[in-house]
Amino acid sequence: MNALLSSRGLGAFALAALPLAVQAQSSPASQADDASDPQQLNPMVVTAALAPRTADESLTSVTVLDEATLRRQDPTSVTDLLRGQPGVDVTSSGSFGKNSSVYLRGTGNESTLLMIDGIRLRSATAGGAAWQFLDPRMFQRAEIVRGPRGSLYGADAVGGVVQLFTHDAEEGGPHPRISAGGGSFNTQRYSAGFTGSEGGTRYSFAGSHFSTDGTPVRRGGEDKGYDNTTALARMSHTFDDGSEVGVLALRARGNTEFDRFGAPSDTDFAQQVAGIYGEIPFTDTWRSRLTVSESRDEQDTTYTTGTSIFDTRSRAARWDNTLDFGPHQLVIGSEYMHDAIEATDDFVEESRDNVAVYAQALLDLSPFSVQASLRHDDNEAFGRELTGGLALGVELDTHHTLRASYGTAFRAPTFNDLYYRDEWGSEGNPNVNAETSRTFELGARGQYRSGFWDLAVYQSDIDDLIAWTPDPAAPFRWTPMNVNEARIRGVELATGIELQHWTLQTALTWIDPENRSGANAGNRIQRRASQSARFDVDRELGDWSLGGSWIVQGYRYNDAENEDRIGGFGLVNLRAGWQFAPLWSARLTVENALDKEYETSRDYLNAGRAAFVSVHFGQ
Repeated sequence: MNALLSSRGLGAFALAALPLAVQAQSSPASQADDASDPQQLNPMVVTAALAPRTADESLTSVTVLDEATLRRQDPTSVTDLLRGQPGVDVTSSGSFGKNSSVYLRGTGNESTLLMIDGIRLRSATAGGAAWQFLDPRMFQRAEIVRGPRGSLYGADAVGGVVQLFTHDAEEGGPHPRISAGGGSFNTQRYSAGFTGSEGGTRYSFAGSHFSTDGTPVRRGGEDKGYDNTTALARMSHTFDDGSEVGVLALRARGNTEFDRFGAPSDTDFAQQVAGIYGEIPFTDTWRSRLTVSESRDEQDTTYTTGTSIFDTRSRAARWDNTLDFGPHQLVIGSEYMHDAIEATDDFVEESRDNVAVYAQALLDLSPFSVQASLRHDDNEAFGRELTGGLALGVELDTHHTLRASYGTAFRAPTFNDLYYRDEWGSEGNPNVNAETSRTFELGARGQYRSGFWDLAVYQSDIDDLIAWTPDPAAPFRWTPMNVNEARIRGVELATGIELQHWTLQTALTWIDPENRSGANAGNRIQRRASQSARFDVDRELGDWSLGGSWIVQGYRYNDAENEDRIGGFGLVNLRAGWQFAPLWSARLTVENALDKEYETSRDYLNAGRAAFVSVHFGQ
């Protein structure tokens, strides 16, 4: 396995994968009439530039997981969908609702921004998102934008942004969809919903339930269960003058069991996003949109020693103005955010405000394109931050584009970093500064009618990393300080092709996340795998479909000293689908088909072989 994941091995994979995508340029499908349907391998992206752009026009490294991908793979968790994608690393403390982290380009979970339909969701105390509590069946597509986006979204977009989109309304209707199934570990999955539109009004309603007895998260331990019930409501109306109003509400709640120092524990959780927006076209070239939203991360945990409550709430008001100047576009906006917490632990402060203004210019100077952005944040807790981004692109011909970009970002100190206190004397540091980063990237993309390839090389320099350091006189007393620096270098290659009835995708990642200061200078940042590969193959056979994924990751270190090494692994996931009647289908997925025992956090096991069967009605 280690030999397979050596840099030489990945280079061989890259050389083998490139011709697969490049040959699409000369395939019969690529020579078809240009008036045919848009190519699915060059999807529209909105997260990268706050405006619709195709993947090759976005001037960034982006991966789109569309509805067909989610339907084929039918994952049990969002992290299973993200694992092995270009530049993405996932760690977890077990399977099925257990604590998970998503690292984009080697940065921390707190530096990966999660958004749901434009609303950010995170814990204001821990900093990162609770990825494990999101049901993938509630989402239609996902966009993974890699690289800093601080100038567009403010804090925490150091590594990039993952945005999940709920189901769009379909014309006419209502169009129902229902699914039911189950499988290993006494797992049960149910979901139902309907969408439609009439007279300018669009709607989407859905609900889902997931429950499982789970598996042991430690060797010799007991099964640790998980259940999740999610509800979604989304409506909008477009008036005759083009004005639009809409509302969104999504809430997931449930319970997950886990081990804490070998003792049984469990968490009651709730994850929620809600928002209302209005958009007015003041002129043919000026559109104004105001969005007011709230997100909640609530976790009440019961230990053998007592109960811990961490409930965080983030409210935001965002005003975007988009102005069109021929082929050029200018976005000017402002944003107000208010974070508040309720917790059993003693926090010196329980709320904070952030005010920001930003602007972005999108210039089409064919064959050149320019994207320039600037944002100023003023936070009452950690002060002011100025971030910016500049991307240049050149269209070499109708198929190939080169790009270069530079961007800055920052990670805001969390409430834990600033105000936390516990009974052992550990406490936050109100003087800690935000982490800051600078990233250079060079990229090239080949985009054809039936295939694509995308290659990116980048380096990120991160200053003032926030690290909790122990007091030598009191081992149980910790305080956060700005003590660390890091340099992260990486190479990413993504390819894809749709040829006849085959769909193939490849993702190769090499990354060098190096600690650059202190006693651990020169060591790899803990819990990051430096090499990974993912191969997805699917085949349509009339009413049947067959597919599989092979995900390979190299070793990682569980500690900053690089003394506790966690071995690499390879996973094989298989899937099959059968359209046995109009609007009716059945699906079978086998995760970890080779029953590989693996871990991404020391002493926390992930599930072995697991099979799931489900029946679906609807589009």
